[in-house]
Amino acid sequence: MSQTDSSDRAHALSLTPVSRETEQRLDIIVALLEKWQRTINLVAPATLPVVWTRHVADSLQLIPLAGAATRWVDLGSGGGFPGLVVAAALAERPDADVTLVESDSRKAAFLREAARLADLPVTVVPSRIEQVAGALAPGVEVVSARALAPLPRLLQLAAPFLAQGATGLFLKGQDVDNELTESAKSWRINSETSPSLTGGGGHVLIVRSAVPLSAEAAADDGFSQGGHHD
Repeated sequence: MSQTDSSDRAHALSLTPVSRETEQRLDIIVALLEKWQRTINLVAPATLPVVWTRHVADSLQLIPLAGAATRWVDLGSGGGFPGLVVAAALAERPDADVTLVESDSRKAAFLREAARLADLPVTVVPSRIEQVAGALAPGVEVVSARALAPLPRLLQLAAPFLAQGATGLFLKGQDVDNELTESAKSWRINSETSPSLTGGGGHVLIVRSAVPLSAEAAADDGFSQGGHHD
């Protein structure tokens, strides 16, 4: 581990402290990431020297926002952020169950190997989100995503989970207000934003509920039509 990596690791863990056991699991994940990164682009190469702050701490900050939730689905998990990191933090809870959805077969292989080596409570689903969301949604408490899609599209992908009562925890950049404004054209959203602990203008978007306006309009239309009957 280089000096840069060492200081970055210390800084990240000062922002988002975890147990010694969780640190060990995270060390395994980061070491494997650095190994696989030589052949697969799992993260932006320029972020490798600060992988702990940019990726690990950025993911760990979701844990307190999820409360006691242990049933988690991460959409488009890619290099494992936040999904693998969340699983590492939840691994000490006996009922932890984290599902990572990743359609890229090579990235899915990395996720499976990291989960195996770090002994994580993870299931990797190597499919497109649209094909599996409906089946995965029942019982899920949190749905997460990072750098997956603009918010209007992300809400479409997460809708089956949000409709069943899951909370959305989405890591977003400094443009989150504009994304919310755009999304409000087609969604009624109950949400709040929290500034990212890792800086850089990032935010965590916490979505309590999101209902398509088209669905509301259809329900209102059905109610008004129903009023004409005896």
